[in-house]
Amino acid sequence: MNELTHINLIAAWAGLLLGALSGLGLGMGFHRADFMGGYGSHKRRLYRLGHISFFGLGAINGFFWLTVSIAKVQAPLIQSASIALLVGAVAMPLCCLLMAHQPKARLVFSIPVVAIVYGTAATLQTLWVTT
Repeated sequence: MNELTHINLIAAWAGLLLGALSGLGLGMGFHRADFMGGYGSHKRRLYRLGHISFFGLGAINGFFWLTVSIAKVQAPLIQSASIALLVGAVAMPLCCLLMAHQPKARLVFSIPVVAIVYGTAATLQTLWVTT
């Protein structure tokens, strides 16, 4: 097993744990209609997106690790895909938090999106070429 991609497995489980913990924290106030400005408020929507991104990107990192482990690919793109998916998993919830409080910072959202798009595209391209 590749040591770098093993970090993606750790990131997968860490993402699931952080998703559960952030859900616990956010869930404490959801019973109030005015919590974080109300259900449709910009701030509350971005906190929810950050919370869900822990689960989603944790799952993506888990699928990546599983794919690399099963397919046993060692192409150079896999290393950069691994890093890109890790960057996306860390940057997405941080960008959501930043944008919840600084809406004008919306361009930083492109950082995790580009990282995730690159990581998934590089993985797909590697699998396409090696099969």
